[in-house]
Amino acid sequence: MPKTIISDTSCFIILGKINELDLLKKLYGQIITTIDIAVEYGETLPEWVEIVEVKDKSKQKLLELQIDKGESSAIALALETPDSTIIIDDRKARKVADKLGLTYTGTIGIIIKAKLTGLVPSIKPIIDKIRKTNFHLSAEIESEALRQANE
Repeated sequence: MPKTIISDTSCFIILGKINELDLLKKLYGQIITTIDIAVEYGETLPEWVEIVEVKDKSKQKLLELQIDKGESSAIALALETPDSTIIIDDRKARKVADKLGLTYTGTIGIIIKAKLTGLVPSIKPIIDKIRKTNFHLSAEIESEALRQANE
């Protein structure tokens, strides 16, 4: 069974803003997300994004004491989904996921993977487009991303 990929809102927003949302489909085929994230995103998600309900809402409510509703729902869903990876960008949410032993990546990690699997020839143009959005990308993260992508 292939690994389940769960996306938080930020990845959809960032890749949508720069017209690279299809990278997710090309990399993974299907993505799952929660109702809360779909509502937070505010636009119709592509048909290859399956919207799933979190079964244990009490876990999500506990997580909401530390992080926002969308991130909480993504982490709660990952806790219910064996062999899953969450695409999550928020630093605090990543720390929570880490403490819970979950596997995660971020939008920049997705872009690096797209390069390493041959879907894109270079991540630099994509990073340049991201810089024109309101997504915070430190110089350190950019330089590390370029290094990991062999650029």
